[in-house]
Amino acid sequence: MDIQGRNILILGGSGLVGLAIARKLLPLEPNRVVIAALRRDEAEVGVGTLENEGLGSKGELVAEWGDIFLRTARRDESRREMLATDEGREEILDDLFGHLGEKEFRRSLLYDLLVRHSPEIVIDCVNTATAIAYQDLFRSASTIRELIRSGGHPTVADIEAHLTTLYLPQLIRHVQVLLHGMRKAGSQVYLKVGTSGTGGMGLNVPFTHSEERPSAMLLSKSSVAGAHSALLFLMGRTPETPVVKEVKPTAAVGWKNIRYGPVRRGGKPIPRVDCLRPVSLAVAFDDDTPIECEESVEPLESVYLDAGENGLFSLGEYETISALGLMEVITPEEIADAVIAEIRGRPTGRDIVGALDAATMGPTYRGGAMREAALRYMEELEEAHGVRSIAFEMLGPPRLSKLLFEAEILRRLFGDVRAAADLDPDATSKRAQELLMADGRLRSDILSVGIPILLPAGDEVLRGPRLAFLPDTDGQPPDPIWANRGWVDLRAGSWERWRDRCVSYVERVLEAPGAEHGSGSDLDVRARGGEIRPGSLAAYVFRYEDEGERMKR
Repeated sequence: MDIQGRNILILGGSGLVGLAIARKLLPLEPNRVVIAALRRDEAEVGVGTLENEGLGSKGELVAEWGDIFLRTARRDESRREMLATDEGREEILDDLFGHLGEKEFRRSLLYDLLVRHSPEIVIDCVNTATAIAYQDLFRSASTIRELIRSGGHPTVADIEAHLTTLYLPQLIRHVQVLLHGMRKAGSQVYLKVGTSGTGGMGLNVPFTHSEERPSAMLLSKSSVAGAHSALLFLMGRTPETPVVKEVKPTAAVGWKNIRYGPVRRGGKPIPRVDCLRPVSLAVAFDDDTPIECEESVEPLESVYLDAGENGLFSLGEYETISALGLMEVITPEEIADAVIAEIRGRPTGRDIVGALDAATMGPTYRGGAMREAALRYMEELEEAHGVRSIAFEMLGPPRLSKLLFEAEILRRLFGDVRAAADLDPDATSKRAQELLMADGRLRSDILSVGIPILLPAGDEVLRGPRLAFLPDTDGQPPDPIWANRGWVDLRAGSWERWRDRCVSYVERVLEAPGAEHGSGSDLDVRARGGEIRPGSLAAYVFRYEDEGERMKR
């Protein structure tokens, strides 16, 4: 992609890597670069830094801020503040576990940033794994367990707060919002600067968060990072999405600056304290033991190296972590070079998504040949035993079973796709009901696997004791719209949809150019014969109508 004239959104743009990327991008004359950070001051300082370096004339610089995991209305609030209130916790839980539709997408800050700025290029430098995993699910679980063991009862607030720390719901919703937002924005490239969680070291990493080696929290970070890469891998295999790439540094990322001054932890100066009066070891670490210390008005000051999100390192700490044989070092400029090269289409060999694609095993010639052998043998067994093997509701979703059984009804009524393409919906609705009332075996096959049958009038169903899924009724009679998700639907409107599908099937499959015209078409000999085959029709619906086609082989 040509970067000149493009709109670019850098999430985490004020950080160590984000600024390095912006410095490399701006001389290429993009139209706009949005520097998005967690806090307003961080975003504005980031923009100011670039302007002071003389880069502001190369393209418009815009500061944006807020927690991209929260709503736009909360952009000036923190997650911690929200967790302290009933309203805030309820909102977070709704966003994690509630319905996800267009209304919910629109209230997300991440979605808002994407749609409002319409970036062709999205560069994500947010350490998503850290943001999610360092909420410390383990500490939260331990607190609740100890409360129960001591005879107490967790409050609703305790349980809600614990639920908000669950890692995968947060990551999943984040990726869902990201994908939908980029589709709406028309983004063309998404590049993630990821993490291994351990600075490239293994499970023997000595830099951890507790006496455990490695700590559960650190492994959580690595686990979330891996799950994130796996979801990006799937995003890259999704049609009508941006090109997806991930660069994953596996060393300690170099520094932002080196200074002398107050040492800050979590953005706050560390107070300097001193203590001369000893405390008995027997009670020294009890919660109620008074600690008599003198606190200076001056904070702790020293020489430090600013390592970005990793905080401030002393000389000794940095010398240790960066030593040969430990984490060692990669500079943000080197990461930026790889990022920009990948965006411009110059392969670096550093794209994780591409590497996963290259290393996976897809469909094979042998697999296709053996599929044909399996289908033939199953057909022989059907004939030998006088049964039809249609659906067991083990693959899912229930919609698949519904499509297969409805296609079987079409097969018995019409036999050929071309005949079904000319069906009369009202007459077919009546004939389908008569068929099911007369054929107890077919009717029982449908009901036994948990698929209800909606009768032609639309106000009655046949159902067994087990259901593949329960409609959301809220105490009211279920809307027949649920039939599309997993009920055999005998109404005339259902057969009208099948007529349209069959018309499309004839045009797209049966009348497509054959092998004599080259290898340009996907040819399935069984699907091109005209005979109604439930599996072929259901595959057609999933592939084209539901837009479920795979894009890579």
